[in-house]
Amino acid sequence: MPSKLDQLRDMTVVVADTGDIEAVKRLKPQDCTTNPSLVLKALGSDAYAAHVSDAIEAGRAAGDVEAIATAMTVAVGTELAGIVPGRVSTEVDARLSFDTEGSIDKAKRLIAAYEDKGVGRDRILIKLASTWEGIRAAERLQKDGIDCNLTLLFCMAQARACADAGVFLISPFVGRITDWYKAAEGVEGYAPDEDPGVKSVRAIYDHYKSHGIETVVMGASFRNTDQIEALAGCDRLTISPDLLDALDADQGDLPRKLEAGAASGATADTLSEGRFRWDLNEDAMATEKLAEGIRKFHADNEKLNEMIRQRLT
Repeated sequence: MPSKLDQLRDMTVVVADTGDIEAVKRLKPQDCTTNPSLVLKALGSDAYAAHVSDAIEAGRAAGDVEAIATAMTVAVGTELAGIVPGRVSTEVDARLSFDTEGSIDKAKRLIAAYEDKGVGRDRILIKLASTWEGIRAAERLQKDGIDCNLTLLFCMAQARACADAGVFLISPFVGRITDWYKAAEGVEGYAPDEDPGVKSVRAIYDHYKSHGIETVVMGASFRNTDQIEALAGCDRLTISPDLLDALDADQGDLPRKLEAGAASGATADTLSEGRFRWDLNEDAMATEKLAEGIRKFHADNEKLNEMIRQRLT
């Protein structure tokens, strides 16, 4: 019998949640997704040493730390684009999560930097936080032919707003949802079908498919293979190398859990800004995890910038 990873690939697009070149070569995912934490880790490896040095030297005269950080991020993405056949997600700075115009400007500069390296926009997904401002930025970028991946997504209000904006892909965070509920309810864990993170993604998937919404659902932030198996059949799943290895080593049967079925074609109500903000505010888990995620991504951006400053001196 084929491994569970091979069975998963038959029903779901597998994405590697890593910037590790060797892991990507070994695991052969369709796409790669990165965030500031992964970029920072990747840039500390020998595989990217030359890119780091080149970016530092190119930016030394101007001393523009942000420009150097962008060059390093694009260098990681360019390497990954040379390995995977599909898309590479690249994140806009977390500090722009509440700045629509700033997010659009940074996204276009990232796309231009990729194009300068011969990587077309059709190979890149721009990652934005699923704030109201981030979603509005994505809406405008999509109209300009720049596909977006809306990340840090924890609730139906965010998913509905992303669908209204016509974004290409959303990344609901399974594991972080589960983490919050485990702490709040004082439990060690959940059965897969009762896992709050799994249930959230299933509800979003069902909503999208029943209303004929074309936005891709990509489950993310997994804590174990049970969560992944419980979402087999989802449009895409982005998975860390250690969990991909565990699935590859497992020869058991992997049944499909999510079915698109026949879309009803019904039109979902458009979510106003006021309703979006209210629904998000009413969901303590989503409110707290969104804010925490933005802070953590920003902290890793700052670590990257500090690394650059030290190299410049």
